[in-house]
Amino acid sequence: MTIAFITHRDCLLHDMGAHHPECPERLSAIQDRLIAAGLDIYLSFHDAPLAEREQLLRVHPASYIDYIEQSAPQHGIHHLDPDTAMSPGTLKAALRAAGAGVLATDLVMRREVPAAFCAVRPPGHHAERARAMGFCFFNNIAIAARHATDVWGLKRVAIIDFDVHHGNGTEDIFSHDERVLMVSIFQHPFYPYSGTDNPAPNMLNVPVKAGTRGDGFRAIVTEQWLPRLFEFAPEMIFISAGFDAHYEDDMASLGLVESDYAWVTERLCEVAKHSAQGRIVSMLEGGYALSALARSVTAHIKALAEL
Repeated sequence: MTIAFITHRDCLLHDMGAHHPECPERLSAIQDRLIAAGLDIYLSFHDAPLAEREQLLRVHPASYIDYIEQSAPQHGIHHLDPDTAMSPGTLKAALRAAGAGVLATDLVMRREVPAAFCAVRPPGHHAERARAMGFCFFNNIAIAARHATDVWGLKRVAIIDFDVHHGNGTEDIFSHDERVLMVSIFQHPFYPYSGTDNPAPNMLNVPVKAGTRGDGFRAIVTEQWLPRLFEFAPEMIFISAGFDAHYEDDMASLGLVESDYAWVTERLCEVAKHSAQGRIVSMLEGGYALSALARSVTAHIKALAEL
């Protein structure tokens, strides 16, 4: 079946400096691999719109949005922290990334497509309510999920985060929000050194040790994630799709491969069919080994499209 693929060339303009792992080539590698695999015929391509201020305000306070806008440089690179920097193209890229999730939610809710994948950067799951960090400025997945609850009126949505780093920003935004169940894995101890200190009841955080491979990951999904997801019965599923737990990605020390990402996507599709009319929005987070990233996204999209 055909699913939506949402991106924008503005996302290539965000530049945090030479040799930074969160680089524009990430998106080019993904699109090249999808075409080489012949998947483009199963995708409906959409340009990501700029997120509107009202959409950002559902997640971030006005003072923080103003801070990000005022921090955007006219020339050069401006660091917000040692890992997270803005170039002249960053603000527009960040607004496109946030807007992609909103458009994806609308497309899926209007039944134009059963699922959508947003190939955007910068990523978002480390962005807290009022703090940019971990390469992230606006929390793209949170903005999309709040659009589903506040505009479309959904009462229960689930966020699944399989990035190798804990989605501290998403947890900060949705902690104790009974409309949202977040389930995640992340390498621990590891950046951002969070997710294990008394999480709220709506947070199922599963830290894993360095060296964990696919069998350990699949056991967590089967024994912990799926029972909670089926019990919660989400009306829509959102995926923070980071692919930096791949064994080729030297940003971390886990050992997943493409078949693991395909497998977990298939399991999430089963949950979506059970309670969410199949509705899934997936958004790119991490993944920095370009070949592994492109192969993993391809496997993920094939599973979303049931190919």
